[in-house]
Amino acid sequence: MLSIIVAKAKNNVIGKDNKLIWHLPEDLKNFKNLTTGHTIIMGRKTFESLGRVLPNRKHIVFTRNKDFKIDDKNVEVIHKVEDIKDIIEEKDEAFVIGGEKIYKLLLPYAKKMYITNINEEFDGDTFFPEIDLSDWTEIKKEKGIRNEKNNLDYEFIVYERKN
Repeated sequence: MLSIIVAKAKNNVIGKDNKLIWHLPEDLKNFKNLTTGHTIIMGRKTFESLGRVLPNRKHIVFTRNKDFKIDDKNVEVIHKVEDIKDIIEEKDEAFVIGGEKIYKLLLPYAKKMYITNINEEFDGDTFFPEIDLSDWTEIKKEKGIRNEKNNLDYEFIVYERKN
């Protein structure tokens, strides 16, 4: 089963210059808690922005570059959606973690979305696609704790796709 996980600003910005714009330790902790032990799916640029292979997760990296290779048993490089057909149909949850093109490509296959809404607009060059919320049911909403380390207003929302 494919799930989307994303932190996005009010104006759907998710990044700039292949980097996160904000620093929310609680969101990073949430990401780690949800994705550890699962497969994470991303584009090449997102993979490169991580700076390393994240522990206890299988990485699937989409790229059009047929020469792109990663020598790590926890990383699989793929080139088309058909290469993850089994994952889409599995009961086990796999997380799409970005970037913009990969979200657009895989959103139609997602059954669940974990969205960290940051209640502020940011200048960026990478965006999360517009979502028709009439296709989704909100199943959980939690206001984020604002403090010295998490200095933005944010909330965690989980959606399930309606059948």
